[in-house]
Order: sequence, then C-alpha cells, then structure tokens
Amino acid sequence: MLSTVAFQAYGGLPVAPPLLFRDPSSCAAEFDLSTGWHGAFRRRGANSKLKVGNFITFSGSPGIWGPSSTNSVLLAVSEINKRGGILGREIELSMYDAGGSIEEVTRRAEAAIAFDEVDLLMGSHISAVRVALRKVTRNRVPYVYTPVYEGGERTPGVMAIGETPRWQMRPAIHWLADVKKASRWYLIGSDYVWPWQSHRAVKSYIAEAGGHVVGEEFVPLGEDHHEPHLARIRAAKPDAVLISLIGTDSITFNRAFAEAGLAATTLRFAGAMDETVLLGIGADYTENLFCASGYFACVGSPANDDFMDRYRAMFGPHAPPIGSVGQSNYEGLRFLEAAAERAGTLAMEPLSAAARNVVYRGARGPVTIRNGRAEMPMYLAEADGLDFRLVKAI
Repeated sequence: MLSTVAFQAYGGLPVAPPLLFRDPSSCAAEFDLSTGWHGAFRRRGANSKLKVGNFITFSGSPGIWGPSSTNSVLLAVSEINKRGGILGREIELSMYDAGGSIEEVTRRAEAAIAFDEVDLLMGSHISAVRVALRKVTRNRVPYVYTPVYEGGERTPGVMAIGETPRWQMRPAIHWLADVKKASRWYLIGSDYVWPWQSHRAVKSYIAEAGGHVVGEEFVPLGEDHHEPHLARIRAAKPDAVLISLIGTDSITFNRAFAEAGLAATTLRFAGAMDETVLLGIGADYTENLFCASGYFACVGSPANDDFMDRYRAMFGPHAPPIGSVGQSNYEGLRFLEAAAERAGTLAMEPLSAAARNVVYRGARGPVTIRNGRAEMPMYLAEADGLDFRLVKAI
C-alpha cells in the first residue's frame, strides 16, 4: 500500500482530505487521511461522495510521472471540493498504480469497481493500459483518460482528452521542415499502441512536408541498451529523429544520443517529452531537442500563471516539476466537472453524451471537446538547459 510516508516523497500531503491510498493487490482495507483505517467494500452510491479511482503509474518507465500526476490531481480535488464538489458531491479520491503487467492493472481495476465501488475511473498511463481498462469499465462506470495519446478513442463511456497527432505533431513537423530543413526522418518509439499508431500518422505528415522516412524501429519498454539503435540511426544519416519513447526510456536514450555525438548534427523531436523527462536527461544532453505539447509550465498565460501559483502554494517551491502528462490529471477533473454540469448527472450514458461536445477551462485555458476530440492551444518548444523555451504556438 502507498503509505503517507511514501506520499510525502511524491511532493507533500494533500491540503484537504479525503484521499484513500489503495493496496494494489488487495481491496480488504483502506486508509483515509482524515479518519484512519476502516473497512472497505462500501456500496456505490451509499453516500453522497463521488468516488473517483485514479490510475496513475508509479512504477516502470512511465513511473517518472507519478509525483507530478499525484500533485496535479490533488490540487484539482482540493479546488473542486472547496466549491462544493461535482453536482454537489464531494470527490473522494483513491489512487491505484497503473504500473506492472497489464493483467495486474486489470485486476486492480476490477477490484476498484466491484469491491471499492468507485463511481468513475480516471487514468494517466500508457495506451496499452487504456485498451485493457476500457474492457473492464465498459457498461459499468465512466472512464476519463487524460494524457497525450494516438487518437481515435470511441469506446462507449471512455472520454479521452489528451493531445493527438493531428494537432500536436503535424504542424511541428511542417515547421521543422520549413525552418530547420528536416527532410530525412528516423522514427524510434516504445513497442506499444501509442507509438505504433502515432507513427502511422507522422509518416503522412512527413510526406506532406516533402520529407521521407529513412528508418523506423520499436523498442521494448524498459530498454536502456541503446548502442544498436544509435548505430542504425548514424548509418541512416537522418536530419531529424522522432522519439516516441516513454519516461525513463526517453531519458536514457537521449543521454546516450548526445554522448554518441549525434546531438550537434541531428535534430530530435519528441511527442511525450516534458519538464520531468528533461530534468532527467540533464542540461548537457539537450542540444537540438524539440517537443510539441498542449502544456508547458513556461506558457505565460493567465490560466497557467494562476495554476502554477496554486501548485507552488499547495506543494512548495521544490515540488516535482509539472509537465503535460502529470498536469493532464488536473485537466481530467476540470473536464469531468464541466461535462457533469452540462449533463446534469453523473450517469454514464448522459455524461458520455455531454462530454463529446463541451468546453472546459483549466490550466491550458479553454479546451473544446468536439465530437470526442480535444482541441486546445498547442506549442512547439526547444529545450534550453533544464527548461523549455517556447518557439511558437502551432
């Protein structure tokens, strides 16, 4: 079980309970920071609280985003509960690890619904987990999926709000072709659904921009032996490398890339890069590294300035850096709040219908969900030491 001590390492304790830490292998007990230990297995709807089961990855390659994801969702819960909750129901947040094998995560989700009686699942994890969890939640509870993903999610009851390749990658690829003269591309990604499907789209965008792909490969999650990949990249002589590696895999690859002397001559462009990953890579290894995203901490907008002030006030000046993947957990609850208000209910079918066309406001400013697809401000940034420098809105 995630203890209160473990949670302190994730950036501090929440300001306003209740927060429940769930044992990922058993649902026999729970810990409520406001009251202590008590039995589980309360029936869904037995009280007025809205029980949200948040599946955040705390282990494996994507586990690097666990701290900022946790802080972001706690900030959203605190703010929404201070306003009276969602449709008058205070949020009761339970945290579950979305790391480990797909089978283990699926069992946790089954237990969260059947025994913990959660009213809704929210997730910030890789798409392979989403594909498995949507089979668990279908026709049972709504499921909000928050981070960048490959697009095309249409499963009933699943609401995906993250960046998709059409809006995130396409304009950035055209800019890199026009301004940086990138025409020869090498694609490398983790071996699962988001890189597979994103690369399919990216290839069409590269062709649109007059370029072509000189190589592509998919790397098992957890891979940290990059010399063979770098040798193939060097032999292919690309102008730019598209990196669709996840979390710590991206860190080790980018460090090895720079150590191999490729950073000075070859552009790098990433779709799941954020401030957390950049900090892990290190300032000496980020030359010619670009990223496109719907969120950067350095975006100077009133909405983000206010968000960053509240984030630092709640978790302190040394809180984990906030980036797109972690911050998406905040957006998820703001989206749910707006969709529920539009539907007038949290019942799955009317909520899902309302969520397909809704506008909500979070740290990213106004985000429009149109026909189930998120449209938000998008930015291209270049790494500048341990931070990003915005190049342009795209």
